[in-house]
Amino acid sequence: MILNDPETLSEVTAAFRAYEAALREEDVAVLDEMFHDSPFTVGFNTGETLYGAGAIAAARRRRKGPIKRRRVDQVTIATYGRHTGTVVAEFTRDDDGEHGRLSQTWIRFVDGWRIVSTHLSVDQTATTQVQRENT
Repeated sequence: MILNDPETLSEVTAAFRAYEAALREEDVAVLDEMFHDSPFTVGFNTGETLYGAGAIAAARRRRKGPIKRRRVDQVTIATYGRHTGTVVAEFTRDDDGEHGRLSQTWIRFVDGWRIVSTHLSVDQTATTQVQRENT
């Protein structure tokens, strides 16, 4: 298995950037398309546990008001072979400075890269410790 094949890494990076752009623009149709249409697609969000792409889309449509804007502070993208990628990001919300984390698993399907699992959380503490492997 090839770890971080440059072409695959570029594709997953572009997919994540497109996701972030659709989120900023509140483009619900594009966001819906980015999730694999399956009952096995899972989304854990602040206050929500969503099983299935339909449940994720329905939750997105129930939200009231604009999304909270965020700045991605740190992102780590890795690919495993030609068909699997992970994204782990830390972000800060623009309006309240709240710090959060996002993880996504992307799979390449015939119709392109799709999210099959996502988990978003916010940090209730004021400080963040960062630990990195020494390589």
